[in-house]
Amino acid sequence: MDGQERPGAPVAKYRLEVSTLVQCSTCDEAAVVDQPYRGGHACRRHFLSSVDDRIRSEFHHQNPRFSRGTVGVALSGGKDSAVALRATQRYFGRRPGVRVVALTVDEGIEGYRSATITAAQRLTEQLGVEHRVVRAETELGTTTDRAAAELPDTVPCSFCGVWRRRLLNQVARDVGAEVLVLGFNLDDLAQTILMNLVRGDLDRIGRMAPHRGRQPGLVPRIAPLAQIPEREVFLYAQLTGLPFDHGECPHAGRAARNVFREVVWQLEEAQPGTRQALLRTREQLLERIAAGGTMGAPNRCRVCGEASTGELCRSCIYLASVRLPMAPTEAH
Repeated sequence: MDGQERPGAPVAKYRLEVSTLVQCSTCDEAAVVDQPYRGGHACRRHFLSSVDDRIRSEFHHQNPRFSRGTVGVALSGGKDSAVALRATQRYFGRRPGVRVVALTVDEGIEGYRSATITAAQRLTEQLGVEHRVVRAETELGTTTDRAAAELPDTVPCSFCGVWRRRLLNQVARDVGAEVLVLGFNLDDLAQTILMNLVRGDLDRIGRMAPHRGRQPGLVPRIAPLAQIPEREVFLYAQLTGLPFDHGECPHAGRAARNVFREVVWQLEEAQPGTRQALLRTREQLLERIAAGGTMGAPNRCRVCGEASTGELCRSCIYLASVRLPMAPTEAH
């Protein structure tokens, strides 16, 4: 799973709002959203407060007792990371010992990334948050577009996601972040869990965010939007006036995740609460496995020194595939 929200989701599906003839389940106001998994509808006020409450609860659960240090927020400029940054700033903004830094990766995707970076810059200026941009061209010597041309038989999301995670971890470490906030929503996490279950990859289920503890070489990642469905994130961003870009990445059509996105949507429509059930499945698996030790605790890549489950990390394997010289660097 990526460090920033995955591009390519058909945003049009999230423009739906309930008719004003439908009443909020809590008050007499007109509803703006239906929530089948909760068995009701919500007006603007109760919808926003319910999202805020769920996000606050996840911060308490995933990152308890954090009162001093730097919090990095992966900011792509899309709706999910925009909401995550606003929530992080609101949650930690009044704590004098906490510094919030927005971190953006420019993978080098023509006609897409520049617009999202512009939106990210507008948001950080609006919120008064420090903003760092790290570029694949500078750090890795290549871009997603260039690698896609050199590796036509490889789905670009494969190496793009790997490199983005590496760069996010590096820049988070560089700014001294104790934790990295990701914009993964309920749909993202449910899709990832289902993907890994289908592949029988329990190790990856254990390594995915939100992290329960610190892994060697990795800044712990949390996902405060874990209980918020994607369409509710979109509505929340609209109702709160957040600047964000919802353009589609030109490479997204080839992503394997598209199949699982559709499957999760169909399951959720047929049986509301499926997404939450998938998250509970992961939690139960981790609890049962915890007694037996860690799941695939990473080692260090012998080339770049980053966290890896093998002798070489996937980032360096992909870099070798695009025929870039790789000089060993000092391990962090």
